[in-house]
Amino acid sequence: MPIAIVAFLTYALLLLAGLGLTLGRIVEQATNAPITLQGVVWMALIAACIFTITLVIQRKGAGRGFAIGLSTVLFPAGPLIALTLGNWLPGLPPILIAMLLIRGLRGDSAREWLNEI
Repeated sequence: MPIAIVAFLTYALLLLAGLGLTLGRIVEQATNAPITLQGVVWMALIAACIFTITLVIQRKGAGRGFAIGLSTVLFPAGPLIALTLGNWLPGLPPILIAMLLIRGLRGDSAREWLNEI
């Protein structure tokens, strides 16, 4: 298994764990309103994360595109962190991680490993 795939699976599982840990707040909002924008976005992210992890573990070629798409979730986190803290430096790691994940997933080793139809 290429290091890019291992790095992506680690990222995706951490993302899934983070989404799961913050799900309590979403459920609390559901008592006031049955459908909220934040709830819909969270459920879509959880579904996309589980689907992408499943495709990558099964070595499907479509998993590569989904993995690259899921890696782009980190791009808005950088400016959000920078604006929240008032300093641009803490916002750099999410952007750098996203760029490294995308570069690794576009490489030949990841492409060869995700070869199933």
